[in-house]
Amino acid sequence: MRTPEPVSEHRVLIRDLVENWAVWRDAGDWERFATVWHDDGFMMATWFQGPANDFIRVSREGFERGVSILHFLGGCSIDLADDDRRAIAQTKMTISQRAEVHGVECDVLCTGRFYDFLERRDGRWGIVLRQPIYEKDRLDPLDPAANLSLDAELLGQLPLGYRHLAYVQTQIGFEVKRDMPGLTGPAVQRLYRRGAEWLAGGELGDPLKTVD
Repeated sequence: MRTPEPVSEHRVLIRDLVENWAVWRDAGDWERFATVWHDDGFMMATWFQGPANDFIRVSREGFERGVSILHFLGGCSIDLADDDRRAIAQTKMTISQRAEVHGVECDVLCTGRFYDFLERRDGRWGIVLRQPIYEKDRLDPLDPAANLSLDAELLGQLPLGYRHLAYVQTQIGFEVKRDMPGLTGPAVQRLYRRGAEWLAGGELGDPLKTVD
């Protein structure tokens, strides 16, 4: 029987970092949450795009106001550069947000992947860019008997992969970015190309540019 190859220490450390991101952010453990990023880290989300330090600040402010956004992680696939100094990690995830929509309390669930650009600097792995990929979502009233009617015109204007998540976030006042990568299409293909260039030693480029 063939002996399995040992798991790379770098893969273990990266997976640990990805899991810590979700646990520490959702728990409001902001000091430890800051340690998963490099100083120039950048976060892309439907409701926020900017430096990691600003993301931590606005996440904390929302947490203290009672904004409920939680994350659940699944499988993780990690591609390492040949010199083990850069990596791309794709992690299956679900984003869960609870909010009132047209007077009805609801949960919205969005399934996708975290697509992380990571680098090892001075012996420490950290996130340089996190770009979620939004694959599909759904919206459910907490009370199954509640009568919830959505604005069909607005819903139809929102991206398919995070349509209901974006709808909820617009209702509570967020400015939602509408060209984020989904399961297919030019935005996610550009993201894959950027990931390959990153592993080959290329520059990251403008995180806000999602399509050519």
